[in-house]
Amino acid sequence: MANIMRFDPFGDIARLDPFRNIDDLLKDFRLTPTLRGVESEPRIRMDVSETDQAYLVKAEIPGVKKDDIKVAIEGNQVSITAEVKKEEEKKTGSMIRSERYYGQQYRSFTLPQEVDDTKADAKYQDGMLELTLPKKPGTGSKQLAIK
Repeated sequence: MANIMRFDPFGDIARLDPFRNIDDLLKDFRLTPTLRGVESEPRIRMDVSETDQAYLVKAEIPGVKKDDIKVAIEGNQVSITAEVKKEEEKKTGSMIRSERYYGQQYRSFTLPQEVDDTKADAKYQDGMLELTLPKKPGTGSKQLAIK
């Protein structure tokens, strides 16, 4: 008589080897081959720092022209939109692989305090957008005394 083994569907996951390729774990799923090589759109990476007077934002937006970047400020909500346009190229052969992204990138975030949009400043150089967003006076949080 043959040995009977109990099937454990989570056996591979329980013995997860950190050096094992994730494709090996997902090889039985039907969607994996169709999704392989497809990457999500790149995000606008940024650092936000704060001083007593303003918020300072540094956002990486490489490969974009200054005219294709838009910054909108509404109260304490800041939105950055950038469009990467595809360059027209002469066809000299067939494309083997294309990893460059073309399209629109969008990033929105909320600051703890409202921004004085009349004094806000934006500079773009070498793929780096720098925003200086002064805080609106008198809009800071107020702590109530409990009676």
